[in-house]
Amino acid sequence: MSLGDDGYGEDDRHHVTRTRLPEGEVDPYAPAARRGRPSGRNLITVVGVVVLLIAAIAFANRGGGDSASSDSADSASGHKGVSSGPTAPSGTKPVEGKSGGIASGFAHSEQGAQSAAANFAVALVSADILKPERRHEIVPQIFVSDKVPELQKSLDNAYSKDFLSKLGLNEQGEAAKGMTYVSRTAPIGTKTTSYSDASASVDVWCTGLFGTAGVSSTNPVANDWFTMTIKLRWVDGDWKAESFAQKDGPAPVNSDRTASNADEIAKAVEQYGGFSYAR
Repeated sequence: MSLGDDGYGEDDRHHVTRTRLPEGEVDPYAPAARRGRPSGRNLITVVGVVVLLIAAIAFANRGGGDSASSDSADSASGHKGVSSGPTAPSGTKPVEGKSGGIASGFAHSEQGAQSAAANFAVALVSADILKPERRHEIVPQIFVSDKVPELQKSLDNAYSKDFLSKLGLNEQGEAAKGMTYVSRTAPIGTKTTSYSDASASVDVWCTGLFGTAGVSSTNPVANDWFTMTIKLRWVDGDWKAESFAQKDGPAPVNSDRTASNADEIAKAVEQYGGFSYAR
């Protein structure tokens, strides 16, 4: 999706981003053996799944407002575009509150808005969002109350029975016995594109894992790179989302590492917990 003109100027301020690891944990993604390139059949399958996911998100956001016109409105209202700076620790204490496993109680600042957007991105592209019961818990926790009914309906329509079946999942968003569905996102960085005390727009650059791990899987786990744009509003002492959109990239060149087999991926998903807080 096109994000339109962000209105950056020469007086753009710089902001920094960090990802916090829980104490005592080490980076599980240490260099491994050289990876071979995926086969043509697997590549086609992966591309198909990514297209489906992006199409579902686009469908869910239909009627949520044109991002380009929204950005223009932000500029007209005096919101100032801000560019990102080198990634470095900010020194600001992370949030302590959580609601249903999603961080809450973000600082009333640009960094607080970036923290909220990064956390919301993780939840919105998780495997849980494909499960109807869990989805109906996540949406009210993330979005402003007046947007919840509309987005809940849009997401229910987007993640339909037919859509889930194409991913190899049942109506409840569960994989077949012996299979493990993976949809895990890690924010790489955040950039505030507009900010005021009442609202903000944040781009979250992400990478993630998507697919089904299992010996007979026709939808192998692969990685993806994308950027989510999340528009936020300050309500009741916290940042909440008004809308979100997703576009491909920026993506780096693929490395030549040998892909792990389905069993290794499934075990890794079970053994390594995903991030519940990012900033």
